[in-house]
Amino acid sequence: MKTIDILSFGEPLYEFSELPQGEIPTKYLSGFGGDASNFAVSAARQGAKVAMLTQLGKDVFGDKFVALWQQEGVNTDFVLRHNDAPTGIYFITHDEEGHHFTFYRKGSAASLIRPSELPQTAIQQARLLHTSAITLAISDTACDSVFAAIDLARQSDTQISFDTNLRLKLWPIARARAVIHEVARLVDICLPSLDEARLLTGLEDADAIADFYLGLGIKHLVLKMGSERAMYASPQQRLRVAGHRVATVDATGAGDCFSGAFLTQFLAGNAPAEALRYANAAAALTTTGFGAVAPIPIRASVEAFVDYLN
Repeated sequence: MKTIDILSFGEPLYEFSELPQGEIPTKYLSGFGGDASNFAVSAARQGAKVAMLTQLGKDVFGDKFVALWQQEGVNTDFVLRHNDAPTGIYFITHDEEGHHFTFYRKGSAASLIRPSELPQTAIQQARLLHTSAITLAISDTACDSVFAAIDLARQSDTQISFDTNLRLKLWPIARARAVIHEVARLVDICLPSLDEARLLTGLEDADAIADFYLGLGIKHLVLKMGSERAMYASPQQRLRVAGHRVATVDATGAGDCFSGAFLTQFLAGNAPAEALRYANAAAALTTTGFGAVAPIPIRASVEAFVDYLN
């Protein structure tokens, strides 16, 4: 019996985001990050039944993540805690060129997860397993665990979604390309950004990129194109939906918010075009505040924004 809509597998990172006060010493707003956690909160705020699959340190930041997820209604039954390894952290700084990330994640608890530690029951109970290329990149054991989780999902009639979140500070492009495309052959839904897809495929045109990924066997491709638009492609149809321009102050986590919103709508049976419109609206709203999680909108706010746009 499928009692979980979405099981999100990946590394949470505690966040310190620089506030643009022009003061020395710099002030930081603490919060929560990591693509899998951002995604989980987004999906939960849109109404999905979400669970997290990860490993945290037995430290204050790990405790804060558990408290966050419980507050958001995200199931924490499958969250492991490591006795010695820490929960990863990162800093966001801003300048005229945009926002920049500094990570302290090497040897994090999440990176040490092993295939033998995966909760098979959780994967069996989920309608959808979601993971990302970042989880593949943080360590060999995490990479092996992603492949093992996908194998369990395929055995359990659990759909699989995959975000190609490409971080070249974590691995070289040749390895990233080989591993990401091997995973893409195994999943049902793939959600790359246009910039990432261009680097991974060597192609420029969105339709050519869609052809490439559908050629790998993906059933549903969602190409994220930032504030301009988003594209959905399957063997049966192809469509684009315009984005929304808002007063953006921080785009951190916007892609994760988009993915959580889209997949929640898609699992609910909404048409791809409707799911894209909804996800575009959610992603636009989350860029109007600072940090990855705090500004993620709840369902009522997204629906109100969609109604306003219409």
